[in-house]
Amino acid sequence: MGAVAHLWRHPIKSHGREALEAVTLTTGQTMPWDRVWAVAHEASKFDAENPAWVACQNFMLGTRTPALAGLWAQLDEAKALVTLTHTDLGSLTFAPDDPADAARFLAWIAPLFPADRAQPAALVKVPGRGMTDTDFPSVSIMTFASHEAVAKKLGQDLEPERWRGNIWLEGVGAWDEMNWVGKVICVGDTEIAIREPIKRCLHTAANPQTGKRDVDTLGALKSGWGHQNFGVYGEVTTGGNIRLGDPMEVL
Repeated sequence: MGAVAHLWRHPIKSHGREALEAVTLTTGQTMPWDRVWAVAHEASKFDAENPAWVACQNFMLGTRTPALAGLWAQLDEAKALVTLTHTDLGSLTFAPDDPADAARFLAWIAPLFPADRAQPAALVKVPGRGMTDTDFPSVSIMTFASHEAVAKKLGQDLEPERWRGNIWLEGVGAWDEMNWVGKVICVGDTEIAIREPIKRCLHTAANPQTGKRDVDTLGALKSGWGHQNFGVYGEVTTGGNIRLGDPMEVL
């Protein structure tokens, strides 16, 4: 049996993370306020007139812009205000749903994007679901044992924030989570069906403090275990509360 060690949400896809002490999950939905907004680029196929889920390639991502890894977020749920902080840019508080504020955010974030890449064009969202990488509303689950195995393979300390997980578990074996695919786990009051492993991208190579690529996480995964996976995607089948320290078991 494992236990919940950390909870994280990412209000704007690839643009910052925020630690939580507790969360209430709803059946068939993403973690509340997780990836509610995403930044569409100039070539995005996202249709603002008919908003629906589209693949992650339609958005500004850390795999193309490593500096995004240096963003941290705070969300005021009552006011729907996001505060982002970055070493190079300072802090900005804005309302993503306000067009003027969204424009202010896009101007503030612009210096992080390489000039020879597609530029940010709009802050968008899909009513009723977060913009996860999966075409189904998912939560991502990571284990510290697997994280420590990758760090050992690299021969250095590694920040867990690189993996951008929602639920972090301790007290289970390294890579045990890969054996949960097709099974259901109980975390706190919730039940989550584990659907598939998470294939990782270059975002994980960027330092969450500096926003600079400084370690070959993908190379470590491939040479150590013959794959590019870290963590698993799950679908909430029974909603409920999850708090730090809550137990986890495989049903």
